[in-house]
This record gives sequence, C-alpha cells and structure tokens, in this order.
Amino acid sequence: MLVLFETSVGYAIFKVLNEKKLQEVDSLWKEFETPEKANKIVKLKHFEKFQDTAEALAAFTALMEGKINKQLKKVLKKIVKEAHEPLAVADAKLGGVIKEKLNLSCIHSPVVNELMRGIRSQMDGLIPGVEPREILSRYRLKFSADKVDTMIVQAISLLDDLDKELNNYIMRCREWYGWHFPELGKIISDNLTYCKCLQKVGDRKNYASAKLSELLPEEVEAEVKAAAEISMGTEVSEEDICNILHLCTQVIEISEYRTQLYEYLQNRMMAIAPNVTVMVGELVGARLIAHAGSLLNLAKHAASTVQILGAEKALFRALKSRRDTPKYGLIYHASLVGQTSPKHKGKISRMLAAKTVLAIRYDAFGEDSSSAMGVENRAKLEARLRTLEDRGIRKISGTGKALAKAEKYEHKSEVKTYDPSGDSTLPTCSKKRKIEQVDKEDEVIEKKAKKAKVKIKVEEVVEVEEEGVQVVEEQETPVKKKKKKDKKKHIKEEPLSEEEPCTSTAVASPEKKKKKKKKRDNED
Repeated sequence: MLVLFETSVGYAIFKVLNEKKLQEVDSLWKEFETPEKANKIVKLKHFEKFQDTAEALAAFTALMEGKINKQLKKVLKKIVKEAHEPLAVADAKLGGVIKEKLNLSCIHSPVVNELMRGIRSQMDGLIPGVEPREILSRYRLKFSADKVDTMIVQAISLLDDLDKELNNYIMRCREWYGWHFPELGKIISDNLTYCKCLQKVGDRKNYASAKLSELLPEEVEAEVKAAAEISMGTEVSEEDICNILHLCTQVIEISEYRTQLYEYLQNRMMAIAPNVTVMVGELVGARLIAHAGSLLNLAKHAASTVQILGAEKALFRALKSRRDTPKYGLIYHASLVGQTSPKHKGKISRMLAAKTVLAIRYDAFGEDSSSAMGVENRAKLEARLRTLEDRGIRKISGTGKALAKAEKYEHKSEVKTYDPSGDSTLPTCSKKRKIEQVDKEDEVIEKKAKKAKVKIKVEEVVEVEEEGVQVVEEQETPVKKKKKKDKKKHIKEEPLSEEEPCTSTAVASPEKKKKKKKKRDNED
C-alpha cells in the first residue's frame, strides 16, 4: 500500500513495509516513537518538491477546492499506476477526485489518519531537507474564506464586553468617590472627564489649589471648587484615595483601548464588507456578521431573515401567542431606521434589509471591493424616505385619512354663447297673477284679525260675568279648536304683530279661572 502525504515543500509518497502492524490502531503510535521505528513501518518512495512558495500555495489551494494539480497528476500517473497498489489519502474528497479522474483505488479510514499522524510526528527523519513545517498551515488560516471575517466577529464581541465592563467600573467609581465628594457627580456628567479629574486631584481638599482648565470650562471649574469647600461628604484615608485613583486609571486605559479597537473595527469592515458598512454602519454590520457566524452564512439568509435577525425570542413568542411578529431586530439601530418617524419604521427596515442583503452578497462573492453599489442604494433609500415623510405633511385637513391627489391638468376651451333673454326689461310674470296674489294675502290678514277680536270679546265676558262661568267655558272650547285648525293651516307663515296680544291674553285666562274657583269654594 502507498501513502500520499502533502507537505509545505512538496508531495511525498511512502511505501508501507509492514501492513500487519496497521491492524492494531490503538498501539500504532508506539511504532512512530523514534525515527528508527518509523523507518521500519514506512519508507519514502518518491518526493516531488515545489519550485517556490507561489507554486506550493497554488497546489494547496487546488487541494482545498477538491481539484488535482498538474504536478500531482504527473506524480500519480508515474508512480502509483505503475505500482498497481491502493493509495491511502488523508482527505476522502481528494480520494474521490483521484478515483474519478485517474481510476485509482483510494483508501481513507481511521487507520490511515493514525498513520498520517505518525508520519507527521517523524517528518524530519522520514523526509530529509524539510525545514518549514508550519508554512502550509499558516497559509490555510490566512486564505480560508471562512476565516477572513473571524477578526470582525472577535472585535465586535470584545467591544460589547468592554462597554459592559466600563459601565460597571464607572458606576463603582462614582459610588465609591461619592461618599467623599457627592456633589462632583452631579456637576460633571461625562464619565471620562470625571475619572480624569479624580486622577489629577484626588482628595477633596486639593480642589482649591488644583488647575482644571484643561479638563473643564471656567464656569464648571468654579462650581466644582465652590462645592468642594461646602461638601457634605465624609472624610476618607489616603489608602482609600489610592484605591479609587487606581480604579480611575483602569477606566481611562480601557476607554482609550476601546477607542483604538473601534478604529480597528472600522478599518476591517471597510476592507471586508464596504457596501454593508455604507448601508447600515460599522457596528450594525459587524453585529449582523457575528450573529450569523460569518459573512458567507449571512449572505445565505433571505432579506426577511436579516430584517428580524437578533429578535428571535420576540418572533417565537409572537408566533406562540398568535400576536404581531416583530418588524426589526439588529437593523433597528441603523441610522436610516433611527431617523424615520415611528409609523414608517417598519417600511424602511424592510426596504433597508432588502438592499443590505444585496450588499452582503456583493461583498461576499463579488470580486470588486468598491462601495459604489452601497452608496447608490443608500441614496435611493434616502429619497424613498423623504417621499414617505412628505406624504404625511400633504394630507388633507378633516379626517386625515384621504391623501392629496395630484390630478392631471387638461386645458378645456369653453365657447360661450350670447343669451338674448338678458336684454328684455319686461317683467316675467303678468299683472293679473300679481293682483290675485295680493287679494289672497289681504283675505288671510282679515281672517286673522277677526279671530283675534272674537278671543278678546270672550275674555271680556269672562271678566265681567262671574255667575255665567260655565257658559263661557263652553264657548271657549270651540274657540280653542278653531285655533288648532288655524295653526295647522298656517304653520309655514310667519306670525303677525297682531297675534302677540292674543297669545298673552290666552295664557293669562286659565290663571284667572283658577282664582275665581277658589273664591267660590270659600263663599260656599
């Protein structure tokens, strides 16, 4: 049996001398403890050396992609085909390609892996002249497509951890020094400036003589000095102040390293994913890559998945309780979504996710490393955002639901004709009709006047004749009936001035009747 072994210097083909010892897999490592023992198991049959590093790299890249290099093909045809023996290979994929193209029987098993491990451990004694052992593995790490964005994933994870630790340290520092000088925390709000002031001054008594013009404005400096003189804080020892100052030094160093790490992340993102950086920013793009695992994995996701990436808990909770699913995840922190009004955030996040997926795939699989596509897509999204925001301003007042419709302008030429009826000065209706109308109006007025007189007479009779009250009541009832009929006939007509005294007298009459009845009862 022959063994194909790839090294950083060239291809090596070994001949297995004792195949019986290969059956004991667990104890095979003992046969490779020393170079002498190893030479009894395998022997170098042929070694094909690479001419330079570029050729070695090209050969290894072909092996990683499952292809056979021309140099390897020549070696296999020359040596393995003539020997008519099976070939042991370290990669099953490579063995399948060799079997398909060269029609050679290949073996890949746990025994072969153990044999390869033994050959690698004693490579200096088995292959003379091989010095750089680890060049090949370094090239693999550098040029692997999956390992390119590992630095971004590690950097953004470290950045988040630093933010958490900084918040904890600063909170502890403010609380600790607050026992000594509590007023300083209210005056200085910036955390880094607060720690630098502590580091420069230390004890509260030193603020009167300290110069803080480099760190604080004049007004704030005067306020700090005034507060230090009348502070309500407790006295602390020098040892306590030393520990607090040491904590402040740690905070300042970590914040400086965080700034440096952020610049490094910006540069890496612009080098690896420039279009994604233009679309959503460095931090959001790096978090998306870290959440997916790599840029290639992120490129395989659909736009709807990228839109809610980071909101998986909310999504499954909504599906379980049959409520509305979330509209955005990590993409919510992008600048385009942040500057949108709340009612349009869902639309913009959906459009941004669609364009971001295109940018991710372009960065992952495209050969061009420019950010022109990202800039163009971002300009389109900004224009779309402006149209959405302007549409809300141009709403019609009232219900607020109807939108202003811009109708097409059509020029209509209207031809006006002359109307000769406007020249006539004669009245449109005849005089006879006018006379008849006037006569009818006079009759109506006379009838109303007669009714008013009858009512007045009846009231006078009621006042004068006390004994004939019953007769008067009988007379009034028909008068009231007539009044109701007259009202039905003349509902649409306006009341005349003569009717006013009638109504007042009619209202007053029942009150007088009641008084007369009471007098009668008293007399009886």
